[in-house]
Amino acid sequence: MAVNRVPVLKRCRSLGLDPIYLGIDKKSTRQLKRANRKVSEYGTQLREKQKAKFIYGVLEKPFRNYYEKADRMPGQTGENMMVMLERRLDNVIFRLGFARTRREARQIVDHRHVLVNGKIVNIPSYLVKAGDTVEIKERAKGSERYKQVLEITGGRLVPSWLDSDQENLKGAVKELPRREEIDVPVNEMLIVELYSK
Repeated sequence: MAVNRVPVLKRCRSLGLDPIYLGIDKKSTRQLKRANRKVSEYGTQLREKQKAKFIYGVLEKPFRNYYEKADRMPGQTGENMMVMLERRLDNVIFRLGFARTRREARQIVDHRHVLVNGKIVNIPSYLVKAGDTVEIKERAKGSERYKQVLEITGGRLVPSWLDSDQENLKGAVKELPRREEIDVPVNEMLIVELYSK
């Protein structure tokens, strides 16, 4: 499996992204040493795509597949793609506050700690549906790891399309997210323009 090993704060600096969107509350004091070059239209489109891929932890081929699926769905392609990325199981675990970052959420799913509708799911890219219940496995609930995670993520706002019970490490998907409920600083129209060339 391919792994992105680029230092997170360095990548955030290069993309002009605040690390808080990744669940990291560190700030880099370094400034990016870049001449005031004019960025081409292609360059801005590429940066938006890289931002979305980096935030959700998706590599190029699966990201392209999300775009193609979104393109076949009714409605706007960009919005469909952002909704699909937001429905990923690792992202839902992160949004519910059961993990500090999306990378940690991905690891939790990989380690078979997550039940969706009572069944173990170990695929981070699994797309949840409206009405699904997501919870941490009973055996893992008592571990020290989740107590520490809940201390850190306790103050984090859970999106309105999710229902979280942090005491019991359970959550439910009330409805599918709408684009205005997704607080990711990505202009999906630029990504659509890039792929539709």
